[in-house]
Amino acid sequence: MIKALIIEDEEYIRKGLITLIDEITSEISIVGECSSIHDALILMNACKPNLIFLDINLADGNAFDFLDQIERTDFKIIFITAHEEFALKALKQDAVDYILKPVNRNELESAISKVMRSPLENYTPPINTKYWQEENEKIILRLSDGYQVIALDELTHCMSDRGYTTFFLENGNSYMSSRSLKKFEHKLPKNQFFRVHKSYFVNMKYVDKYDRKGYVLLKTGAEIPVASRKKEEFLSYFLDESDR
Repeated sequence: MIKALIIEDEEYIRKGLITLIDEITSEISIVGECSSIHDALILMNACKPNLIFLDINLADGNAFDFLDQIERTDFKIIFITAHEEFALKALKQDAVDYILKPVNRNELESAISKVMRSPLENYTPPINTKYWQEENEKIILRLSDGYQVIALDELTHCMSDRGYTTFFLENGNSYMSSRSLKKFEHKLPKNQFFRVHKSYFVNMKYVDKYDRKGYVLLKTGAEIPVASRKKEEFLSYFLDESDR
């Protein structure tokens, strides 16, 4: 059974979709419906759907704002919207299909068939690269006014706060991403970056001193806390680095 979530700001469209889906197949269970990004994020965590029927314009933002805030990528997307101009951008999200309103039953049935033909257990989650991408020595962040290149060699540390990540550079600049630190953790080379705290990664190149009070002092002057459970591992790494 496929668990589906409908994210659409018009109630009558949500109800119409539920009716059509029930007529087309008994293999899809609607586990939730909502009209806003706020509610969709809650339902994504609570219901853990395999499939979402997603409108572009929502009550408090758009579909791409929503996709940028979620941690999970193990679900399929069928976009349903009145805005044809977003088709290419939607399909770049590895969407199963893109259906224009008013929803045509045959088109909906075709989209659902595509989902059925590609079992979820064999599904490769999409890599959402529209807001950031990685090359060997840099990360590219999407900011409100464009894209920012972050050279890893110039990145002194990262700080996570309430789902956002701030990147601090050697030149004093800092840039905030709406993605969590977890999204970037595997992008930071382990031989260069160390997670000293659940909210901090530091570039060992910029560590100037470890203070026994439980923090590291960077060459930029920043003081970063070291979690007690990370202290022994960090000191081992730090001292090993200093002896090389």
